[in-house]
Amino acid sequence: MLLLQWTALRKKYYLPLNLIVQVGLAVGIVVGFSYLMPQVDSATALYLTSGAPVMGLVTVGMVIAPQEIAQSKLEGTFEFNRSLPVPRSALMAADATVSIVTAFPGLVAGLVVARLHFQLDFRVSVFAAPGFLLIALCAIGVGYGISYALSPAATSLVCQATVFVALMFSPINFPADRLPEWLAAVHQVLPFLYMAKISRETLFSSTGGPDVVSFAVLAVWCALGLVFSIRVMSRRH
Repeated sequence: MLLLQWTALRKKYYLPLNLIVQVGLAVGIVVGFSYLMPQVDSATALYLTSGAPVMGLVTVGMVIAPQEIAQSKLEGTFEFNRSLPVPRSALMAADATVSIVTAFPGLVAGLVVARLHFQLDFRVSVFAAPGFLLIALCAIGVGYGISYALSPAATSLVCQATVFVALMFSPINFPADRLPEWLAAVHQVLPFLYMAKISRETLFSSTGGPDVVSFAVLAVWCALGLVFSIRVMSRRH
């Protein structure tokens, strides 16, 4: 608990800005993207609504959190934190907890705006909470692995490329069949497709159960990302 409080205090100056960014991103995807289309049908509204929280979690886990770590490396606080008499995994868990908590207000705001803007009827599954937690942990694991392994400059470039690909060339806010065949095939391996599927199928659940394949693939990505991040974080210098 003390480590969690210490982490929150370190980030207190830019946590409000992160909250504003997350809410603005979620609302912008739901409302702003709909302005790009001459007519928004129910399928488009469903994709934009379910895609907004995914983009929020991807932005937090794969962009904002890694760049915060990159900045801490430049300031020297990263090495200071590693010198504390606590497990390195505990440091990562505290950082991840604060980042995830920061992301969820934007997630809720985006869904509320979507409900008002598109007049959608949600059928939230009992798997929604674990599904979004898995999405958040997967994004955090991959993002931390990037920031721990790369230099601050390289981390910044990779994060910018990640958010660009996720927003414009990933089947998060639109169906995968709109992509070129080669790019759609690439997304059969990357986690973005499965994040979007979990979001859609838990916010607008059918009579069937959850997509086990999506949960399994994302769990593998999550495990690989977290294990790699912990190994790099625990490496002695």
